[in-house]
Amino acid sequence: MNRRIKNIVIKEWKTTFGNINSGLFITLLPLIITAQALVLIYLVMNFAGADVLIKTILGKGMENWVNTFPEMAELSLVDRFQVFFFAQFPFYLLLIPVMIAVSFATFSIIEEKQERTLEPLLATPVKTWELLLGKALARAIPSLLITWLCAGIFLAGITWMGSAHLLKFVLNAQWFISLFLLVPLFSLLAFMLGVIASSRVNDPKAAQNIAVIAIFPILAILGLQLMGFAVFTLTKLFVLSIVMVIVNFFVLQIAIKLFQRESIVVRWR
Repeated sequence: MNRRIKNIVIKEWKTTFGNINSGLFITLLPLIITAQALVLIYLVMNFAGADVLIKTILGKGMENWVNTFPEMAELSLVDRFQVFFFAQFPFYLLLIPVMIAVSFATFSIIEEKQERTLEPLLATPVKTWELLLGKALARAIPSLLITWLCAGIFLAGITWMGSAHLLKFVLNAQWFISLFLLVPLFSLLAFMLGVIASSRVNDPKAAQNIAVIAIFPILAILGLQLMGFAVFTLTKLFVLSIVMVIVNFFVLQIAIKLFQRESIVVRWR
């Protein structure tokens, strides 16, 4: 990391964590989302029951999951449903870095547009890609760390719920690809969409409405698996990761093009 990018990251962190609301948004919201997932699974398994769930559309999703991963056939019906729900959590976790990236990309950039603090920064030798990369890293690093922390808390929650014997079915290659490939890729996509949205409008809410597009693929993945229309195997996740890399590359080019210095100095006034 060169000095200019490092300085941008430090500046962004001082601004973000110097505000108590921003700090709580990054730390407290992900923990609430994790606790919500654990409580929801606990309530569904204990009050709905596997015999009821098997008759719903979730039963089809679970059966497709078992057919894809035959090693789960040895488990009881209750344990199959638990593993099925636990396996969706890495995709659910994708919402955390996306929400953080969308929120801070739009507010950070539009706030600087409104306060006219970008012009002095652009008078320095900093390049456009360095500015965007610095802002992206300033948001991505904390969001990735808190996301991975939430994954650890979720695994601890599984143990606390008395399902530690199921961890060997949960901690598979799909789990790690989701956490260490898809989480950073979706986070970057959300940030760049936030940059693009912020380049065209001056209202943070309007920019967020545009950038929230990044959430739709995540909801689609969860919905398709829960309802039994698809199972994202190791191969499919690798393909999805490659597609995300390509999409990120083109979105990054668009973001850089829209974030030209002439546009910042002339249009944003």
